[in-house]
Amino acid sequence: ICELSLSSDPTLSLALSCRIFVAGIGFFSLCFLMTSLGGQFSAKRPGDSPFTMRAEVLGGPESRGVLRKISDMLEVIMKRMDTLSKLGNTTDSHRLDELSSALDRIQPIGLVERIQAIAQNMSEMAVRVEQILQRSRDGMLGQCEIPKDPHYPDCSSKVDWMRARWTSDPCYAFYGVDGSDCSFLVYLSEVEWFCPPLVWRNQTATPTLKPPPKKQAVFHSDIGTLLEQVGTGKESLSFMKRRMRRLAAQWASAARRLDDRLRNHWREQKRILVHVGFLTEESGDVFSPKVLKGGPLGEMVQWADILTALHVLGHNLKISVSLKELQGFLGVPPGRGSCPLTGPLPFDLIYTDYHGLQQMKQHMGLSLKKHKCHIRVIDTFGTEPAYNHEEYATLHGYRTNWGYWNLNCKQYMTMFPHTPDNSFMGFVAEELNETEKVNIQRNKVNNMAVVYGKEASMWKGKEKFLEILHRYMEIHGTVYYEAQRPPEVPAFVKNHGLLPQQELQQLLRKAKLFIGFGFPYEGPAPLEAIANGCIFLQPKFNPSHSSLNHEFFRGKPTSRKVSSQHPYAEQYIGRPHVITVDFNNSEEFDAAIHEIMRTNVEPFLPYEYTCEGMLERVNAYIQNQDFCSPEVQFPPVNASKTWLGPSNSPFIPLPNSSVLAWASNASSFPSWPPLSALRLLTSLEDQSCVEACQSAGLICEPALYPCLPPLSLFLRLDLQCEGVESEMNHLFPAFSAKHAECGLQKDPLLFSCASASNKYQRLCPCRDYRIGQVALCRECL
Repeated sequence: ICELSLSSDPTLSLALSCRIFVAGIGFFSLCFLMTSLGGQFSAKRPGDSPFTMRAEVLGGPESRGVLRKISDMLEVIMKRMDTLSKLGNTTDSHRLDELSSALDRIQPIGLVERIQAIAQNMSEMAVRVEQILQRSRDGMLGQCEIPKDPHYPDCSSKVDWMRARWTSDPCYAFYGVDGSDCSFLVYLSEVEWFCPPLVWRNQTATPTLKPPPKKQAVFHSDIGTLLEQVGTGKESLSFMKRRMRRLAAQWASAARRLDDRLRNHWREQKRILVHVGFLTEESGDVFSPKVLKGGPLGEMVQWADILTALHVLGHNLKISVSLKELQGFLGVPPGRGSCPLTGPLPFDLIYTDYHGLQQMKQHMGLSLKKHKCHIRVIDTFGTEPAYNHEEYATLHGYRTNWGYWNLNCKQYMTMFPHTPDNSFMGFVAEELNETEKVNIQRNKVNNMAVVYGKEASMWKGKEKFLEILHRYMEIHGTVYYEAQRPPEVPAFVKNHGLLPQQELQQLLRKAKLFIGFGFPYEGPAPLEAIANGCIFLQPKFNPSHSSLNHEFFRGKPTSRKVSSQHPYAEQYIGRPHVITVDFNNSEEFDAAIHEIMRTNVEPFLPYEYTCEGMLERVNAYIQNQDFCSPEVQFPPVNASKTWLGPSNSPFIPLPNSSVLAWASNASSFPSWPPLSALRLLTSLEDQSCVEACQSAGLICEPALYPCLPPLSLFLRLDLQCEGVESEMNHLFPAFSAKHAECGLQKDPLLFSCASASNKYQRLCPCRDYRIGQVALCRECL
């Protein structure tokens, strides 16, 4: 055979190839028939589903395609053999005789008949397989009809969608979807939840994973592992790591102090994912290129401190700054994010930003809705309930590019305590020891001012009041430039260029005044300057800036009115450390400079912006805020039975006050903050609950809104309801004096401290707070 196969005669080689091919076809045909019938038999085993049968037998188009190819090849062979038979009438007949003789030694006579027999058998096999497939389809159609279950009203429409779009994302095929209605129903009932469970499916196939055992969180004083996790490759990450190293000793010292205070409190270690969305390439990573050019660093300051706080508190931390890392940590299926996660979320908490939230929506699919209670959104300027509630925002004109996520508004965490509707996350400023404070006061230069503004554009149009300041003080700037001095900076200003953080600190420790131009809003620099012994002079805004009248705030999910460049410094620190004046009033500005020059202040840093203060606050959030447990019954279950009138109310009036407090002997239920901190009052018309609570020396607390009983409270507050309405309204609960009408809140997501209207007096749940730690009540840990 080897000798014949090496023959150079093409006719001989062709004939031999045909003989070998026919032998192979015979063997293949036998194997194919056994495999096909074996698949059919295995599919008929009791307990197997039609969907399983389809996976094993319905090679469907593939099996039929193979049979057709074999049949076609056999026809070609027959034609070739017919051609060879005609060679006997040619001058090459003697070569055919040689070929025939050689083949006879290998295969018995009757080759053509055998090929014809095989072809006939293959044709019969194709018919039989087609019959099997048809029976399979007929059997499946009876069990895969689209269910009509009133508990799953969207099932039919979702199946229609899958029929048209199941190839739009590879993740569907990953979960077994193959274009059949059965596979659609399996997917829509077991991966998503739009269709009812299928009776013929083995519902116990998916193992129930037990949650990992709870562990005690232990404070970490070493940040080495954190620095490794942060990674490299971006200037923004390098900036954050430099900050972590610089403050490492202060974090360690604060951890020891807080550990001593919390010795008797169990702290559960949480599995936490931190996804910094604005640093991903997909979001543009606009900050990294600006780090060395004076760009905004406030966000990176805050993220560096959040990462450090979570690490120091002893939690199991994963850090993501790319979509690839995010997908890997979450375990999302391959594809474009249309399919949800099927396993449990591998994290207890996820800290991200608005960019990261959008990326998670794209890659988690419907899982985001299921797991969104675990998410905490770092949100610089805050998000109010009216903007957060998607349906309400759309109907009432509050829809923006950033809100509408339907979270509990306490899941948004801000840089400053802008509004109690959100949680105050914050950051830290460097804290000085007593020796450093004494040295700073000794070395202050009384006539030295530093301008808050690293970008040249911030200086434009500020010449008038800078000239007034220049009469009394030497002015220093830290404006970035590459080759030439920025023309916007007046010649009398000594510009140092963009300074590293440590050199900027030294400059601030010498200066008497730190002056703002009105922008950037609410950054960390004023707190750092005040902590280094500077007086912060800032402009007052009249009228206040907001999304209604200022381009910077337009599109942000808040109606908050910003009265100055740094409202926190104005309201929570104030004189003598902070002076807020109208910069357009030359006399007022001049008087402020004189006041500053004759005033001596010590370095000051609010406790909530120290390392210990941030650790205490973040720990309290992690251990107490729970947005995944069933919400408090709204209104409370026993409200209609025991709180029907003033005599049964759990509230008692405080002495010489219109404020109500929770009675110490009243029945209670778990809440955080605890009900013992609750104080209840009514606002004036056109006054928000934020303002109403502040006027009483309290903080509005939206987490306590669901704890308010319904109509009896209006009576307890001497508000007579002639009519009652219950609706989705970000102003409710409230009282309309004009109509003697009481309004009850229909949707807990719309409880708002920030909202106000000249038509209503609002019911306001307030609480006490710790001096220097406004986020926590006195009994909150």
